[in-house]
Formats: sequence, structure tokens, C-alpha cells
Amino acid sequence: MNAHILESYVVDNPEQAKALLNPLRGEIIGQLTEPASATEVAKAINETPQRVNYHLKTLEKVGLVKQVGTRHVRNLIEVLYLAVAKSFIMSDSLGWSHDAIERLKDQSSLAHLITISERIRKDALSLLEQSEQNIEIPSASLQTKIVLPEKKDRNAFLNEYVKLVKQLVEKYQVNEASDENYNVMLSIYPEPTGGTNNDTKE
Repeated sequence: MNAHILESYVVDNPEQAKALLNPLRGEIIGQLTEPASATEVAKAINETPQRVNYHLKTLEKVGLVKQVGTRHVRNLIEVLYLAVAKSFIMSDSLGWSHDAIERLKDQSSLAHLITISERIRKDALSLLEQSEQNIEIPSASLQTKIVLPEKKDRNAFLNEYVKLVKQLVEKYQVNEASDENYNVMLSIYPEPTGGTNNDTKE
């Protein structure tokens, strides 16, 4: 099995850059620091294997993931994929301005926010059905608003936010296999111009 992976990869191909900025493909490639099948990736990100397989083919076509082996599962042969690197850096040779790259990143983040919202809705409906069968469903949600008028304040808040969440996850994470898995999905975004019917930001 050819399971070699680079620590970082400089993206200088426009097709690779566009593929990498797709939020779902970004999630998929983030799961491929170790060899995995479309089924395993789909389970990890709570997507359908068919949809993951479609995006894997696109990532493979542009050279961001590669096939590194196969294995037999029951009567099927699963293809194992691996990302070409653990992290990706946009090259200046792409010819994109800094502002253009930042706009693309913003668009990707917003698209990812929509994906997360759809996933939470789908999971919540499924869990509601379980709760109607008298199954206990531990869950929690937080909604709040914060005023961050300056860019430096926003950056400082986001950096500390990510750091604290990472520390919290590492504190309570266990390495043993378990059926008690919980999804943690967090988001921060500015209030749309004109306001909305929902003032929450997280």
C-alpha cells in the first residue's frame, strides 16, 4: 500500500484550488490523512457514500487525493484513498489577488455553514423520532450575540474561540472505540444586513 503523505502541498493549479475551496471536499480531504474508503469518510462526516464517492472522484481527477489500495468487505472491494498532503497552501503563482483568495475563502466558509445547518436539521429530525420512542437523547445548544466592531478584535476572538474549543475537545476526548459519539458543530457569522428574524450568531 502506497500510504506516503506530504506534510504540506503548494496548490498552484487553478482547478485544484477551486476543488479545494469546496466546503464538502475540504471536509472529505481532511479525513484522508490516513487511508480510508468512501464509506468510512461518509460515516465520519455524516454524508452518503454516494455523494462522498462523487467528490472523491473529482479530488482524484485534479490530483489532491490518490488511490492507495483496496480491501475486501464482505463480497465487495473497497477502494482506499489518501490525501496528497496534510495541509495545503495557495500559491502566489495562481495569479489571484489576496482579496480574491479571501473572498473565495469567505464564500467557502458560508457554503460550509449551509452544509452544517442542513446536517444539524437532518440529524435533529432523526433524533426527534428516537425521542418519541422514549429513548433518552442528551443534547445541548447555545445561542448568543457578540459585538466585534474592529477587525483585530474579530481575529483575536476567533483565534481564542478555536483554541478554547480545541482544548475542551482534547480534555474530554477518549481514544477507545465507543457507540456514544457526539457531533459538535460550531459556527460564527456576522448578522446579515437589515437583520433577520433570528439574532443568534452561534
